[in-house]
Amino acid sequence: MFLVGAAATLATVAPLFLGTEPLPSVFYWVCMLMGLGFLIAAAGVIRSATAQRRRAAAASPPSAPSAT
Repeated sequence: MFLVGAAATLATVAPLFLGTEPLPSVFYWVCMLMGLGFLIAAAGVIRSATAQRRRAAAASPPSAPSAT
């Protein structure tokens, strides 16, 4: 999804540098997929990190209370 949005962003910006006619507004909406893909990837990283933290906490033995 991110790559499709990135390609659409490049295709949308290219006419500005080439001096050609701008693309239809549909391409501008497809550019939003880049941000959506980034959010989905970030959510996956956060979900994976929390799952790994839970597994590490479950695998470690509970610490003994200190005798102070």
